[in-house]
Amino acid sequence: MTINLNDLTLIYPEHLCLDISTEEQEAAWEQTMQESYSNTAARWNAYLNHLSLNTFLTWLEEDPDLQVPLRLHFPKTELPSIWEVVNGSVLTLGETRLVLIPSDKSYFPEFCIPQEWVDIPNWSTHYYIAVQLDLEECWLRVWGYTTHKQVREQATYDPTDRTYCLDMQYLVADLNVMWVTQELCPLGKLEVKSLPTLSAAQAEQLLEQLSQQTVSSPKFNIPFDMWGALLEVDEFRKHLYQRWLEKQKSDRVEAIHKVTSNLSLWFQNIFSAGWQNLDDLLSVQQKALMVQFRNDFGLNEKCVKRAKLIDLGIQFGSSSFVLLIGLKTEVDGKIGVRVQLHPANEEVYLIPDLRLILLSQTGTILQEVSSRSDDHYIQLKKFKSSPGICFSVQVALNDVSIKEDFVLEAVDDS
Repeated sequence: MTINLNDLTLIYPEHLCLDISTEEQEAAWEQTMQESYSNTAARWNAYLNHLSLNTFLTWLEEDPDLQVPLRLHFPKTELPSIWEVVNGSVLTLGETRLVLIPSDKSYFPEFCIPQEWVDIPNWSTHYYIAVQLDLEECWLRVWGYTTHKQVREQATYDPTDRTYCLDMQYLVADLNVMWVTQELCPLGKLEVKSLPTLSAAQAEQLLEQLSQQTVSSPKFNIPFDMWGALLEVDEFRKHLYQRWLEKQKSDRVEAIHKVTSNLSLWFQNIFSAGWQNLDDLLSVQQKALMVQFRNDFGLNEKCVKRAKLIDLGIQFGSSSFVLLIGLKTEVDGKIGVRVQLHPANEEVYLIPDLRLILLSQTGTILQEVSSRSDDHYIQLKKFKSSPGICFSVQVALNDVSIKEDFVLEAVDDS
């Protein structure tokens, strides 16, 4: 269930609720895309932080009662290295520090604060502000705030993701209370237990260990004291960030060499294993439903179509599908690409909730479409690709997925 901004304001009059225009979302995304991140989760985290930070600061600039301006605690150039490892944006108001912690979850039973903002001495903050974003309805809601003291005394520590979790009912909803409190009775210096001091050799050993990134964050493979001590030193944190970027670049180059389908070779009738003639995989009835595909790609010598049987190996319903790729040289020299997913084994309809996803070479989702119960096939919007570009097509159902990787190299017309 979604709630628009007007209804939200009526239901939660004590909360700060702000509009986020599509232009503001696009501007935040453009900011994010100009920065470097080692994975899609970190990039999405950065996007949410950009969006919440921009919206919150714009609102504050219009507040005539705020005598002392809020400033970024970390320089803008260092924000990517922060958001690569943790969620949150720190602002300073005089000697007072506060952190905005955004989330795009619709269900918000508790406020979860990353341990880094609590237990790293020069990262810890006086106030923690819970921010909820609804990107579909285009609004931001500030649930309220809590203090460092309250987090340490009342929050529950979750060791699985290293967060302090506080029930939402304990947050103070009115931000004016925070402004007045910090003006009349500043909280002063925070009492935070010091972390170990790392030698250059210890830091290098940790950097080497953490550089071996896996699907789950490698920070959980070392004790928090060592992780926090590494982040506390700006030089070490920046080195870690750069190593992760270098590894991501190295992995991408390696992936290019492992790509199973070089689409440029398709124009020379050279196909990798598994890609077959369309007629060999579709039934008569299924081929009759492909009028749109034939319209998009005129049957001429420059059009290439190939299909591959995809088996998700699931234990219910039909687990086999036909992935269809069509290529056509466009007038601008780029290659037009059409991707469709059809049922296999004489089935007429796709099973519902089957997802067809287009991914960039960095793993960013560019397009996604899902099947309904009466879909004969689903397809991505036609797109163009240029030489040297890699992309992937993923077929997914629930937590099961298969990904096909493609590269387009320069076509030799000689």
